[in-house]
This record gives sequence, C-alpha cells and structure tokens, in this order.
Amino acid sequence: MNSAEDALAALTERMAELGTPQPDSWASSEISEGIPQQARYLVLRRIWAKARTQWRDPGMLRRNETLAQLLTRGADQELLAEALRGVVFDAVTAVIMTIDEGYDPDAPDNAPGWTLAETDSDGNTTGRQVGGLHESLLQVDPNGVEAADFC
Repeated sequence: MNSAEDALAALTERMAELGTPQPDSWASSEISEGIPQQARYLVLRRIWAKARTQWRDPGMLRRNETLAQLLTRGADQELLAEALRGVVFDAVTAVIMTIDEGYDPDAPDNAPGWTLAETDSDGNTTGRQVGGLHESLLQVDPNGVEAADFC
C-alpha cells in the first residue's frame, strides 16, 4: 500500500470505531476532497447526544415544572414527549442551518460572518472549515431512523 491508501485505511478504521455510518464513504471524502468529515461527524454526534437523545426519556418531562403540571392535569405523556421531540428537532435544525449559512442575511453588507473550524487534538486550527452539517444530520441519527422518531 502507498501512503494515501494507508491514510484512507487508517481513517476508515477510525471512523468505524467512532460509529460513523458508512465509514468508508466519509473517510474517502475526507481524503479525496479535503472535507473534514471526522470533525463533521463528531460535531453531529455530540449534538445528538447533548441536545436530542435526552428527549427520548419520558421521565425528562417530569423534570420541567410546566410540563409536570400538564401531565398532572391529564396530558398524555407520550403525546407530549412526541411534540417536544419535534420542537427540539426543529430548533436543532435551525441552529445547524444558521451555522452552515455563515452570515446574517439581514445584517449590513460589511457585517462579520462566522464559521465552524476544525482543530487538532491540541486545539490548534487546521485551516479547514466544518460545514454542510445539515446534509448529514439525519444520516448520523444514533438510532438509525433518520430522526423519524423526532419529526
């Protein structure tokens, strides 16, 4: 094997260890196109873990005073949880789209924009932008159902 093949094999193995769906495709894209796919996957995986998977736990509803009151008044727990998962999905999608957009279209022309940048394990920027998160949000659903249980 040559160094490019070695790099592809190592990255494919790493992506598989991380739980990436179709790790060979993600690794190939990173190597051949220079897209920071490992960083993209890690951001999306973290979003799923922190912002979304907790709403699969119906007990989460009772931890919020207002939601607990609705349940006490007879609201259907599963229906309420389903509605909240939809709201969370919409909010997460809006934030991801805003990050990917990189600028405020309502701001003046000379206003700054933003970007999500890849860093190495020491926190130093690599010079590569992490974008297109919205393109892979559904694909990395840890339940493998492309957020069908959130929509």
